[in-house]
Amino acid sequence: MSRASTPWLAAFAVLGLGFAAASTWVHHDILTNPTHAESFCDVSSTLNCTSAYTSQFGAVAGVPVALFGLLFFAGVLGLIALCSASKAAAAHLPGYVFAASTIGLAVILYLAYASYFILNVVCLLCVGTYVAVIGLFLISGAAAKEPLASLPMRIIDDWKLLVRSPQALTAAVVFMAAAVAAIVVFPEHRVTAAAATAAGVEPAQTTPTATASQIQQLESWLASQPRVPVMAPSDGAAVVIVKFNDYQCPGCGQTYRDYKPVLAKWAKQSPGKVKFITKDYPLERQCNPNVAQDLHLGACEAAVAVRLAREKGKAEAMEEWLYSNQPAMNPETVKKAAASVGGVTDFDARFAATLELVKADVAQGGQLKISGTPSFFMNGMPLPGLRGEFFDAAIAWELKRVTSAR
Repeated sequence: MSRASTPWLAAFAVLGLGFAAASTWVHHDILTNPTHAESFCDVSSTLNCTSAYTSQFGAVAGVPVALFGLLFFAGVLGLIALCSASKAAAAHLPGYVFAASTIGLAVILYLAYASYFILNVVCLLCVGTYVAVIGLFLISGAAAKEPLASLPMRIIDDWKLLVRSPQALTAAVVFMAAAVAAIVVFPEHRVTAAAATAAGVEPAQTTPTATASQIQQLESWLASQPRVPVMAPSDGAAVVIVKFNDYQCPGCGQTYRDYKPVLAKWAKQSPGKVKFITKDYPLERQCNPNVAQDLHLGACEAAVAVRLAREKGKAEAMEEWLYSNQPAMNPETVKKAAASVGGVTDFDARFAATLELVKADVAQGGQLKISGTPSFFMNGMPLPGLRGEFFDAAIAWELKRVTSAR
């Protein structure tokens, strides 16, 4: 049974290695590329790898979970190769893989819970690694013949065999050195306090800062971008940023939290120079004829709720509630929150008329050929959903450009 299981264990390890390698590549691009807009695995606001990777659950002690996954599957493949060189060790292989995959299973169950129930997103590449871990767990569990209690003694015996083989020992040392080097060299994943708080955990990491090379790369990219006319009042501001928004969109909530301290900084540092405008673009056909299907049932009601709450001076409280309760949002929960949070007592009576104002924003978004949310324009220049530190650098660059041109 053990010999027959080895090819299947190797197959699932290779499968997991492929998905983990893709995840690591995407996460590396997110951390190093200031103009990273979306990944090939970002199918929609719900099927979104970037949202998962950039969250508080995307890293442990600054090291991306994807990199740990890559090392895990590489380690399993190395273990298979080492054990296959010895008949005695080969008999113990299923037990070793079962012990490792049991730990892996606990990790992926936690990550899956965090992704589905806290972040409300599905990472397709992550799902691939989940399948691989489950496959390793089931196959090794069925093939293991010896109790796990005897595992420590088996490890000692097989370690003695490993030491006697110069090739095997060299391979093990090289793998350990490569793993440590990868962790040290890989860019540190740092989560903003806003994003950590949104995930319901204590922010334990420092606020990210852009490096000089990243700022230079960003500024070169900004200088090459086209500009389109975007109708929005400037009120004398030198930099006008327009966000087309869906209150049920995870990315919209993420940028809302990450950009809030950045905008507060500019309001204090350069009063009146930077204006941020939120326009509605719900991904729901009730108020948006540009979408082919209803992605967020409750998004139209949410847009109306914020507009009505603004009249009561409670728009910010309403927005905070919506972004913090995205998984539970539907027309009824939004209406109740509009009353309890936004102080809106005539929601149904004013819904139709206010929805027409939402549709006016949607029409403008359609003219600008918006394909999803969030979509940003800075003085008419389309922007991706930049990380907070790059958003800050983009404002500084644009403000300098406008000021020097006058």
